[in-house]
Amino acid sequence: MLDELPVLREAAESYRAAATAAGLPWTERPRDGQPPELVYRLCEVSSVPEQLTWFQSLGWQLERLLPNGGWVMPWPDDRDEALDNLSFSVATPFPWRRQVPLFNFEIILFTFVLAESHHGEIWRYEIRPDTWQTAPAAPSLANLLTDWREALETGAVRYEPDLEWLQVAEDAPLDFALPESITDLPALKARQRDAGVDLDRVDSPATHRELLDAIARLRRSG
Repeated sequence: MLDELPVLREAAESYRAAATAAGLPWTERPRDGQPPELVYRLCEVSSVPEQLTWFQSLGWQLERLLPNGGWVMPWPDDRDEALDNLSFSVATPFPWRRQVPLFNFEIILFTFVLAESHHGEIWRYEIRPDTWQTAPAAPSLANLLTDWREALETGAVRYEPDLEWLQVAEDAPLDFALPESITDLPALKARQRDAGVDLDRVDSPATHRELLDAIARLRRSG
C-alpha cells in the first residue's frame, strides 16, 4: 500500500533518529529524487509515486545506514544490472518487472513494488541459487522503516562499532522486515501463501529458468 506522505516522512525521521541514537554516524546528502527514463521502460509504468521520489531525494544512498550494513540503492541507470537484481524474483503475484530495486543487503534484495495490485509494498529476495525466498518484507515503506526503528529500540538491531554499521542480533526474533535469511521454512511458506506465492505448486527451478529466459529475451530486444 502507498503511505500518506506525512506518515512516510515521520517514519523516515524516526528511523534516522533511532539509528543515530544507537551510535550510527549519519550524514544526509539531499539529491534529485526524480527517476530516469529507464525506470519507466524497465518497470513498464507511466508514473512513479511521489513517496518513492521523495525517499530517493533524502540522499541515504551513499552510506551503509540500514540493518546489516545495507544501503539504499540509487535509481537504476543500467538495464542489465537492474535485470540481474530482479533475477531471483521468482513467482511473484504481480508482473515481475513492476518493482524497483531499493535496498541492498549483499545477498538479500528489497524492492518497492509499482504494480497496482501490490502498490507500495516492499518485497524481498535472496540472491542465491536454489533459494526461493520470494516474500513480502513489509506492507509499505513506512511500515518497514517503523519495523527497523522498533528493532533498534528492542535491541534486535544494534550498532557495531567495529563494523561501523547496524547489525541484526543473533538472538533477534524472526522478522521478515530484517535482512536475514529465513531458515524457518514453515513460516516462510505460510507468509508466501498469504501473499499469493505458493511455491509448493510450481517447479521452482523451472520457474526460475523461465524468469531467466524472459530476462534474456528482454536483453536481446534492446
